[in-house]
Amino acid sequence: MGDDRRRPQRDPIVLVVDYDGADDLVGDYVENLSTGGTFVRTDRELEPHTAVELVLAFPGLMQPIRLAGVVRWARPPSSVDGDPGVAIEFTGMDEGGRAELDEVFAAIERRDPRYVGKLLRVLLAEDNPHMARLIRDGLSSSAAQFGERVVFEFCESADGREALALCRAYRFHVAIIDIYLPSLDGASVIRELRSDPGLCKLPIIAVSAGGPLARQAALDAGADLFLGKPMRLRQVVDSMRQLVDVGRTHG
Repeated sequence: MGDDRRRPQRDPIVLVVDYDGADDLVGDYVENLSTGGTFVRTDRELEPHTAVELVLAFPGLMQPIRLAGVVRWARPPSSVDGDPGVAIEFTGMDEGGRAELDEVFAAIERRDPRYVGKLLRVLLAEDNPHMARLIRDGLSSSAAQFGERVVFEFCESADGREALALCRAYRFHVAIIDIYLPSLDGASVIRELRSDPGLCKLPIIAVSAGGPLARQAALDAGADLFLGKPMRLRQVVDSMRQLVDVGRTHG
């Protein structure tokens, strides 16, 4: 007992596992996690008996799922026998714990709104990192004001050409585009989007501190709305609610 008192308390190692969507998570649970353990690919070297916490998430999940476990064996990055990683045995997977998890994953599979929110994908093209953070954090904290259980997923770019490429590669529900971007200015990005048959209806909010000239350039290019900087968070939220039908968004 004396040794135990001198041994420092250690928090479990946290391993985050991101899935593409609900179906991927539920499928992994049925095939692997529900058996009481799993193998997690990671370059992190962990000793056997190390306490770990798996944090399972996907875009749209209201709260990550946390599973406690312990490392049973590890395969180091230098191994030629397969991917590096750790084999984890879950703790608390007795009959009651397993039944509780089964209920949670069944609810996720049927998209129960207590667990799965409506995903709103936002392209944020802004070269001022402070402003980008304000918009991102402000919208995330104001999700409840949309009247639905909404989860925001942001894709950020500080470059106009990159922002345009992202719009062509991924599906977004709305784009927030600064007019003065490097490489390709925001008005040109908007003009390119409006000329693309697959993207011409993308809701676009243009932002700038450039005053009337920037506003006119944005609207002439095809922006739906223009917000002058500095803008209030309420303006951003109201603009999003005006342009996006949250009830029709999905993962």
